[in-house]
Amino acid sequence: MLLRQRATIVLMAVTGLVSLGILATGNLNNAATALGFIPARVSGFAVTPSVLWWLTPLTATLVHAGFLHLAMNFLLFAYCGRQVESVLGPGPLVLLYLIGAYAAAAGQYLLDPMSASPTIGASGAISALVGAYAVSFGQPKRIVASFKLNRWLNVAWLMIAWVVLQWMIGYLMGQQGMLLATGAHIGGFIAGVLLQKPLLLWRYRRA
Repeated sequence: MLLRQRATIVLMAVTGLVSLGILATGNLNNAATALGFIPARVSGFAVTPSVLWWLTPLTATLVHAGFLHLAMNFLLFAYCGRQVESVLGPGPLVLLYLIGAYAAAAGQYLLDPMSASPTIGASGAISALVGAYAVSFGQPKRIVASFKLNRWLNVAWLMIAWVVLQWMIGYLMGQQGMLLATGAHIGGFIAGVLLQKPLLLWRYRRA
């Protein structure tokens, strides 16, 4: 069964190894500055040493602010990633994850384009998986008469719950400057919601 979710396993393994290596060596601050997504760099105001800014939405997913941050992300990564991969397949899941990382960076940039605080963690990219999961498996409760509207209300509720969970983790860890990336979570989630159906149709285009 696990082999069927090989893309999820590989992404988690790479992310976990790099993140744990950074935490174990005590290089979190340097890694956050060098690899994190800093909106001000896109605006041309930050000159800190770093990888190319257009790569930082990806490299930021490899840096986590602590073991709790990594563990909480991985819990949802493992659950939603495996479920979504079973529906979309490994290739589309990786594509969704990568697009989610850039959508998360875009969301954070739009929220505060002048921010010099690094956004780190895989939660933005994972948000895309959560969004796709919400569309694929969300069971809407009857709130209004319209089934479609109930489904979208359920999707919105899952997005809010995910953002609040991340906010609580950031608050508990006292790393608000690096963790409270509300724009990133919303951006990634929206990407997952919008791409779920096109990726599903692409996978079964010859069926």
